[in-house]
Amino acid sequence: MITAKPKLLELVAMKVREKHYARSTEKTYCYWAKQFILYHNKKHPLEMGKVEVEAFLSDLVVKKNVAASTQDQAFNALLFLYREVLEIPFHFLDNVVRSKRPKKLPVVMSKEEIRSLFLFIQGEHLLICKIIYGAGLRVNECLKLRIKDIDFHRHEITIRDGKGKKDRLTVLPKSTVLDLQEKIAKVKLLHEKDLDNGFGSVYLPYALDRKYPNAPYEFGWQYLFPSNNIS
Repeated sequence: MITAKPKLLELVAMKVREKHYARSTEKTYCYWAKQFILYHNKKHPLEMGKVEVEAFLSDLVVKKNVAASTQDQAFNALLFLYREVLEIPFHFLDNVVRSKRPKKLPVVMSKEEIRSLFLFIQGEHLLICKIIYGAGLRVNECLKLRIKDIDFHRHEITIRDGKGKKDRLTVLPKSTVLDLQEKIAKVKLLHEKDLDNGFGSVYLPYALDRKYPNAPYEFGWQYLFPSNNIS
């Protein structure tokens, strides 16, 4: 049986997963690799080099007026493409027009403004916002919380694989305790229903499901905010 050779973007995705990067990073790197290829009329990156990379990154600033962070994102994606996927040195960016990062003071909402904002949010979205604000979580960190990450006895939330692939502890906001307990009770009922229907398993990182075959079905591993659909 002849196995088809993976396409370039598939190789990018495979290499990202090998390094255990976030799924959002995989999508971002594949997106910019594709944009780079389309910009140069679908030429393969092996046929391109210094001139083409500099032209693409400069065009993002000169014609598309992207922010510095966006150009940095594209740069990192191409850096990964050449160094990690194609295994080619990537040190030819002398003439790239770099977007200048403006100096801005951070805007922080007051407690009164937060309270006013929460008046317009309802249900599960309100609980998510309270956790993000009260515990200092990023959106993805909150949405990836597992039941076992919530510790009511210690009033702590454990963040797994946060920014920089690091774990950390943060406070469990007291104002969310009752709502969280109610939410967990609802998730438990949903999980039991899924198990009865032959589902109820969940994704585990680092192939833990092979080491602990029953773990994907355990309630503690279930997401605090599960999808509305069976995945």
